[in-house]
This record gives sequence, C-alpha cells and structure tokens, in this order.
Amino acid sequence: MTPLQVIAGKLPEGLHGTLYRNGPGRLERGGVKVGHWFDGDGAILAVHFGQEGARGTYRYVQTEGYLAEEKAGKFLYSNYGMTAPGPIWERWGKSVKNAANTSVIALPDRLLALWEGGLPHALDLETLETQGTENLSYLHKGLSYSAHPKRDPKTGEIFNFGVSIGVPATLHLYCSDERGRIRRQGAVKLDGIPLIHDFVMAGPYLIFCIPPVRINAFPVGFGLQSYSDAMAWKPELGTQILVIDRETLTLVARGEAEPWYQWHFSNGYVEADGTVVIDLVRYEDFKTNSYLGEFVTGETRTVSPAWFWRMRIDPRKAKVLSGVPLLSRSCEFPTMMASEVGQPSQFAYLALYRSGQVIGQDFFGTVGRLDLASGNLVIAPFADGHYPSEPIYVQNLTDLENGWVLTVVYNSAEDSSELWICDASHLDTAPICRLALPQVIPPGFHGTWRSAPPNEGVRKSSG
Repeated sequence: MTPLQVIAGKLPEGLHGTLYRNGPGRLERGGVKVGHWFDGDGAILAVHFGQEGARGTYRYVQTEGYLAEEKAGKFLYSNYGMTAPGPIWERWGKSVKNAANTSVIALPDRLLALWEGGLPHALDLETLETQGTENLSYLHKGLSYSAHPKRDPKTGEIFNFGVSIGVPATLHLYCSDERGRIRRQGAVKLDGIPLIHDFVMAGPYLIFCIPPVRINAFPVGFGLQSYSDAMAWKPELGTQILVIDRETLTLVARGEAEPWYQWHFSNGYVEADGTVVIDLVRYEDFKTNSYLGEFVTGETRTVSPAWFWRMRIDPRKAKVLSGVPLLSRSCEFPTMMASEVGQPSQFAYLALYRSGQVIGQDFFGTVGRLDLASGNLVIAPFADGHYPSEPIYVQNLTDLENGWVLTVVYNSAEDSSELWICDASHLDTAPICRLALPQVIPPGFHGTWRSAPPNEGVRKSSG
C-alpha cells in the first residue's frame, strides 16, 4: 500500500472509502501484442481514503491463465480477439482465458473482479490479494456472470446475467442478496448467439436491448477464429427488446426495433403512466469493435461516434415508442449516482471528446455532467494530453446534496497517471485535488466506490 502524494489542491473532508477500478493491465507478452483491447489481463487499482490520507494499490488479478502465461513468458490461450498459438489441431476445444479485466463490484467481505465470459474472481478488499474464482452459491461450470451487475439502492439486491452458448444460446438471469449469494434464477432462450454486454434495471423490470450482432460458434470452437473475428453485424435482424420481471425473472414481452449497437446503459425508470425510460450510449453500427481492436496498436483509424440517447418503451409489448439523442457530442462510459439506480435521476456523467479532438484518431479527452431535464452540459477543463477514465460519482455522506467525481487521468506529457477529485456541482472548475498514482495505469474500463464502514472514523482534511 503506497501513500499517494498530493500534486495540487487538498483531499476533501468527507471523502472516506475506496475507489476500485478494473482494466486490461498487460497488452503484450514476449513482444507480441494482444489482438484486442478486451484481451489484456485484468489489473485492479484501489485507492483508499482514510484517517491517514490516500493510499494506493495496483495488482494483477492472479487468474489461472495469468499465472500460466506469466510462468511461460508467452500467450497460451485464446481470448476475445485472439486465438491460441500453435497448430490448429492443438487449439480445438482449448479453453478461453478468463481475463477478469472488465469491472468490479464490492461486497461486504470481498471484491469481485468481473469478466462476462466466465466466473468472477474474489479479491481481498484491502490488499487485492486474489482468493480464487467465486460461484456465488450457484454458478457452475458453463455459466458466466456478466461485468455489469445492477444493485438496487433500496433492497441491496444485485441483478445480473450470463449467456451460455448453445443452439440457441440462453440468457441466464440472477438475483443475489447483498452479500452476493444468488437466491433466484431465470432463463430465456435467445435467437442465435448474440453479443450482450449490458442491461438496464428500470423499476420492476430488467430491460435487454440485443443488437444485431451474431457469433458463429463453429470457427471459435475449433480455434479457427477469435470471438471478435467470428462476429457479424446483421442489421436486417433489427434490435431485439426483452422485458424481464425482476421478481420472477421471467419474460414479460419480446419485441423488435430498428438496428443499433450499444455497449453501455446509464439508467432506467418507470414513469407514472407505466412507460419505461432508458438512457444509453448508442452506435449506428458495430464499427466500434474495430476501433477498440485498433486501440492496442496506438494507431486508431476507425471512426465510430456514439451518442447519448433516451428511449421510451412500452414494457407490456417490448415496443420502442420513441428515441431521441440528448447530447450531440460523442461520448461513452455513462455513470450516475448509485442511490438512483432504477429510479429517475437528475444527472448522467460521461467521458467525452474535447472540442478539436478527432473521433477515430484520439481517445476521450474530458468528462462531463449532463442535466437530463434541461440538457445542460458542464464540461471539466482538461488540457491537451490528459485522458480520463470513466467518471465515478461519489456522494458526500455528510452533505447529501453534493459529491465528487473521481477519474483516473493519464498525463501523456509526463507519462504518468493521476487521480483527479472534482467537485460534481462545479465540474467546470479545476479539480479539488490531484493525486499522483504510483505508476502508469493503462486506460481501463469500469470501477466502483465503496464507502468506508462508519466505525472506521472520518479522515481529517489534508493538503
């Protein structure tokens, strides 16, 4: 655990807990690059805020695949965007490496590193020591647990899903208690083998928008292609809408809409008339997958803008009633206040391109706060060469009307990483505090905030 130096500003009072972030920490071995950004071994950053100030830890998840490849000094497994090395006949039936690199969820007694193609890995909340794979009292071999669980802020229940490949594939639905133990399950048959990355919880419903991407499992199973190479964009299929009753985990309705693609949702809720509102980052096609594959080379060229959309759905028919963009600036990684999940929310926080950045040739250069009622966008003042991660909102528990936005920032001029703590209510001003991280943290995916238990006391302000 390394004490973190304050570069500018001071640590705010009331910020007491831990920021966890997950992402691909290793993108090459033995001079060989991974095939896609999604292939990198997961590494967790934990920044603890307590009475002694801020301390940081950054560790790889010690998965079975990571340990085997670390020992061999080379890649051994297939993954999302790469096939295992060696002759074709040696790849047949060879397992895909669980990269544990996409997201995290903090339980009362452990942290789970999540990767949607397999089981989660349990880690120590303080040291990040890997404790092994976790079955959550239900998961068995062949089942998976996605990287985007939704936690009900009122009940503490955790909802998630996994997809098992078959003919057809099956969408498995899970409801866990606050300690992560799966207490209810459901299953829905799918059309073909689609790519499903995220879903949204809206009041009594779980909503899935299944884009027209289909996976050809045959070449993947025989080691001829990676999953990414075996995916096809089929807009003629349209986007399927599944509405799930969250209490019974059964299908309410299945519908179809025009084709689009999304990686991530922001939030959802039910209006007084029963209409479901969902907010998401929408792409017109699947070129985003090519851009993310190019990302590891350092030379991106695929133009794949994404817009923040609001859609209204009739849950009884799974019918899209309307859809409109809320933001004209390309964005990704939408987040919101954890206490408003599944309910009406006031703000969405997003990673954005700065004015003057070229989409397809650069990475997100700032973060913003979008007022979902007025459409007002407040943008943080990031200078050239500073690249943020997904913004995480942290509520000030001593002043519930206010909070902070935390984001890991790569400073390209100094080849260093920092943690910026911004005032969420005044995001267009300089950060309250900038902390130097102990090493460069590669661009990552998703994170979470865990408030410290009350008995740990409150840290005093420091500079």
